[in-house]
Amino acid sequence: MIFIKLFFEYFKIGLFSIGGGLATLPFIYELQVKYPDWLSTADITNMIAVSESTPGPMGVNMATYVGNMVGGLPGGIVATLGLVSPSIIVIAIVAHFLRKFKDSPIVEAVMSGLRPASLALVCVATVSVARAAILRTELYEQTGVLLDLFDIRHIILAIILFVAMRKIDIHPIWYIVIAAVVGIVFKF
Repeated sequence: MIFIKLFFEYFKIGLFSIGGGLATLPFIYELQVKYPDWLSTADITNMIAVSESTPGPMGVNMATYVGNMVGGLPGGIVATLGLVSPSIIVIAIVAHFLRKFKDSPIVEAVMSGLRPASLALVCVATVSVARAAILRTELYEQTGVLLDLFDIRHIILAIILFVAMRKIDIHPIWYIVIAAVVGIVFKF
């Protein structure tokens, strides 16, 4: 039964998350609310960090991670298959019809409408990740002190890395390594 749930939930995510890995995040957060025993908000934040720093698509890495946590290796395989199945099906159908209608104004209009939808999904995901990375809502709720709401160390590290990425042209993996070392040294 758990494998059917995993497949179905990740099939839905794969079907409706247009725009790539970050676009899956709103659905992952919804999944966390629906099945809190599957993953926590902290798990999602950790999954994002690991998925962004490992090879492969972020959504696939996250599906494999959650599936593995819930149902072991078979769960990881089932969740991953659930996530990628809609893409395979849709791409096969779209490729067939696009060849026939590639110059159609309707197809152009559909593609034009999907771009802002993808952007909106990625923006929602970005805000969710930023909130998880720099806000400490539990501490703020306990103390009521506004400064406790923000994790200043994380904000400073994010700003430094952002500026460095804009100014220093090195491979992104080095920024991931640097952030990991800073996290270890300063016990983030």
